[in-house]
Formats: sequence, C-alpha cells, structure tokens
Amino acid sequence: MFELIFYETEKGQIPVEDFLKDLPLKLRAKISRDLMILQDRGNTLREPYSKHISDGLFELRTKFGSDITRVFYFFIVDNKIILTNGFVKKTQKTPQKEIEKALEYKKDYQRRYLK
Repeated sequence: MFELIFYETEKGQIPVEDFLKDLPLKLRAKISRDLMILQDRGNTLREPYSKHISDGLFELRTKFGSDITRVFYFFIVDNKIILTNGFVKKTQKTPQKEIEKALEYKKDYQRRYLK
C-alpha cells in the first residue's frame, strides 16, 4: 500500500486539491476511485490508468464521459506518492505548460523535503 500526499507550495497552496474541488461531483468520484487504485498498485500501475511523462513524473489518467483529466505525481522513498497538480484535458497532447508546472512542483518538493 502506498501513501498519497498532496504537494503544498511554500505559500500553503495545494494545487491538486484546488483542482479536485472545482470538478463536478461524479468526475471527482471517478478520480477518487482511480487514486485508490494508484494507492493500492503504486509503481506497478500502467496504462490506461497511468503513464510515465518524463524525469520520474507520471500522470494518472481518468476519463468520465467526454471529460478527460490528468493528475501528475511522482514517487519518493517509503512507498509515498506526491500528487502535484491536475487539469482537464482539452487537446490530444498534454500541454507542455502543465508538465513544466508539475516538474517545478517536483523540484520544489525535493529541494524542501529530500535533502
């Protein structure tokens, strides 16, 4: 079993929590189910649920009706998964700015907590 941790900025913002709060209830429920699968299977989870993006960054892939969402995450020691940010996907390709934001959050987390 893996532990899910929501990344928090130095200013106290929790991007993935803010993302989830703004979603319709049924979509949020579907993502919650997928997060439980991620928590259970961790680094053995593969497509269609999870996909490696780059530099140890992964995306949790959720589809509900015509809505497609992505939640970025990465692993740290002791079976911990850090959830960084999420977005509703509107194009075929994952927007580079969303990936860059997740990589910045990952770098910030590592700088502050993994010394």
